Amino acid sequence: MKKISTMIMLTVLFSACNDSKTKNKGASQDTSENPLLVESTLPYYAPDFSKINNSHFKPALLQGIAEQKEAIDKIANNTEAATFENTVLALENSGATLDRAQNVFYALTGAHTNDTLQAIQEEMAPKFSELRDAIYLNDNLFQRVKSLYESKESLDLDSESLRLLETYFEDFEIAGANLSEEKKETLKSYNSRLASLTTTFNKTLLEANNGGAVVFTDTSELAGLSEAQLKSLENKDGEGWKISLQNTTQQPLLQTMENRDGREKLFSAAWNRADGSAHDTKAIISEIAELRAKKGALLGFANYAEWSLQNTMAKKPEKVFELFYGLIPAATAKAKVEADEIQQMIKQKGGDFTLEAWDWNHYAEMVRIAKYDLDENQIKPYFELKTVLEKGVFYAAEKLYGLTFKARTDIPTYHEDVMVYELFEENGKTLGLFYADFFSRPSKRGGAWMSNFVTQSKMYNKKPVIYNVCNYPKPADGEPALLTYDEVSTMFHEFGHALHGFFADQQYPSLSGTSVARDFVEFPSQFNENWALYPEILKNYALHYQTGEQIPQALIDKIKKSGTFNQGYSLTENLAASNLDMQWHTIAADIKIEDANAFEKEALNKTKLDVVSAVPPRYRSTYFSHIFGSGYAAGYYSYLWTEMLHHDAYNWFEDNGGLTRENGQRFREMILSRGNTLPLEKMYKDWRGSDPKIEPMLKARGLK
Repeated sequence: MKKISTMIMLTVLFSACNDSKTKNKGASQDTSENPLLVESTLPYYAPDFSKINNSHFKPALLQGIAEQKEAIDKIANNTEAATFENTVLALENSGATLDRAQNVFYALTGAHTNDTLQAIQEEMAPKFSELRDAIYLNDNLFQRVKSLYESKESLDLDSESLRLLETYFEDFEIAGANLSEEKKETLKSYNSRLASLTTTFNKTLLEANNGGAVVFTDTSELAGLSEAQLKSLENKDGEGWKISLQNTTQQPLLQTMENRDGREKLFSAAWNRADGSAHDTKAIISEIAELRAKKGALLGFANYAEWSLQNTMAKKPEKVFELFYGLIPAATAKAKVEADEIQQMIKQKGGDFTLEAWDWNHYAEMVRIAKYDLDENQIKPYFELKTVLEKGVFYAAEKLYGLTFKARTDIPTYHEDVMVYELFEENGKTLGLFYADFFSRPSKRGGAWMSNFVTQSKMYNKKPVIYNVCNYPKPADGEPALLTYDEVSTMFHEFGHALHGFFADQQYPSLSGTSVARDFVEFPSQFNENWALYPEILKNYALHYQTGEQIPQALIDKIKKSGTFNQGYSLTENLAASNLDMQWHTIAADIKIEDANAFEKEALNKTKLDVVSAVPPRYRSTYFSHIFGSGYAAGYYSYLWTEMLHHDAYNWFEDNGGLTRENGQRFREMILSRGNTLPLEKMYKDWRGSDPKIEPMLKARGLK
C-alpha cells in the first residue's frame, strides 16, 4: 500500500501499492476490455496508452477501491495474532489495481485532461477519501499495527522492515486512529469535503487559466515580441494573438513587451484570473482553510500546520517562521534597492510613472543589460530544448552517476509532444524509463512536476517509470524551442526529482524514492540545478541552434556575474507565497474568513512582505495550486528550506573536487538511493558530516 507520495503532483489523495502478485477474486470483473485491470506487457510495465481511453478509468478505479477494501477487511478481521507478515506486509501488499489506475489517471488529469476525466475526478475524490479513512481510522487494523509497534524490539526485523512498521504506526496516529468513534465520523466528513473542494479548486483554476488568456488585436500592444513569438501566439480561435496564462503571478512575456498598457492588461489578467471572474476561487479556498483548521483542532493541534508538520524536518510552524524572519529583512531591503535602480531606469528611458509589478521584469532586464551587458535574447539561441536535455541534463547525470540514455520511439505516450528515454547504468544494466512532457497546452495545469507511472520496489521486482512535466511555450511549426535560463534551470530541477526516483533501492514501495517529507523532497531537485552552470556541463549543451557554436566564455561570465541579480525580488516573492501558505494554515478552528482578499492583504502586511509594493507574491492565494490543489499545504516553505540544504550540499562538492564520479556515487548511495529508510536529518548529516548551514544560501543569493 504505497503511501501518499511527496512528489510534485496535481492532487495528493490516497494511493495504494505499486503492484501485487496476488489478486483478490471477490470484487473482480472482466478484465479483457480494460487495460488498467491487468499488468501492462510493455517494458517496465509502462502504461500502454495505445489501449487506454476515458471509459477505462472509472471501472478500474471502482474495482481498485473494492479490492482494497476487501484486502483491508481481511487483515483487520484476521483472528490470528498480528505478525509483521499478516499485518504490515499484508498492508503493503494490498491494492495493485487501484494504484495502477490512479498512477495513469493522475498523470492525465494533470498533464492532458478533458471534461470526462474532470467529471470522474470530481466523482471519485470523496470515494478516495472514504477509502483512506476506512484504512487509517479502522480501529481493528490500528490495534494490530500498534501491538507490533509496541513489541518491535522482539520482532527481529531488518532495518527497512522496522522503518516500515514505524512509519505505518506514525501514519495511523497522525491520521487520527486514536480518536473516539464519534470524532472519527466527524473527521471522515471533513476529509470527504476537503477532497471534493480540492478537486473543485483544481477544475475551477484550470478553467480560470484558460479563460484568463488575453487576446490582443492591436500589434502595437505587443511591440517588442519577435516575429517568431508573434507567429506562435496567433489565435487559432479567431483574430489576433492569444497569450495563455502561466501559473505564476508574473508572466514570461512581460519581460519583452514594450507597451505599458499591454503589460498591465496581461498582468491584470493573471492577477485577477480567479478573483471576481466566472471562475472565482475565493469561497473555495476560504472553506478549505477553515476545514483544515477544524481538522487540526479535532486531531489535538492548535492549527493545521502544527498537525501537518509532524514528520517533516522543520517539525513545528515556529521553526518555519523562524526561517522566514531570518530572511525577510535582507530580502526586502535588497528588493528596495532593486526597485530604486529600476525606477531610475524608467526615468532614464523617458518614463514618467511609478514602478508597478507589471513593469518590473521589463525594466529589470534593461538594468541587467546595463549592469552586466547581458540580454536574455543573447542567451536563448544557445539553449535549444532537446540539446539542453540530452547534452546538458543527461550529460550531467552521466558524469556524476555513469548513466546513459537511449530514445525509445516504440513506447506509446498520452500526447504527441511526449518523448521517452530508457536509462542504463554504467555497467549497461537497465535502470528505467523516463517520459519528458515539456510544452504547455490548455489541457495541462500550470507549473512543473515529476511523478511515477511505476514505483521502484524489490518486493515486486519493479524498476521505475518516471515522468517530468513542464509548461514551456510551444514554438510555431518549424521554429526551434529556445529556452530562457530559468527554463533551463527548471529542466535540471525536475530531473533532479527523477533521479531521486530512479536511484531508489528499497524493498517496499511505501519507502521508495521520493516518499519523503516535503522539506526534503525538494533537496535533490534543487541540488541538481547547480550543474546547469557548471563549466564542463554548460559548454557541452549551450550550443547555438543554427551554427552549433559553443556559447562564448564572455556570455558565460556574464551569466555568472548576473547570478545575484534581482535576488531581492526573487526571494521576496517566494517568501510572500510561503508566508501566505503558513498564514492560511495557522488560523484557529473558530476563525471564519469573510474576505479572502482581506486575509491575504493582512497576512502580507503583518510580516512586512508588502513593503515593496511592486513585488507581488509568486502565487496569489486564489491561484495558489500548490497549497489548495496539491500536497503543499503548510509545506510551500520547503522550497526555501531545501534551498538551504542544496547550497550547503553544493558547498561540500566544491570543497571535495566538484563534479566527479566518486562524489556523485557517494551522493547517490547516501542520499538519492535511500528513500525514506532513515530519519532525514540523520541521512543528511551522515553524508555532509555536519548539520546544514544557511550561510552558503545567503552568499548565493548575494545577501551576504
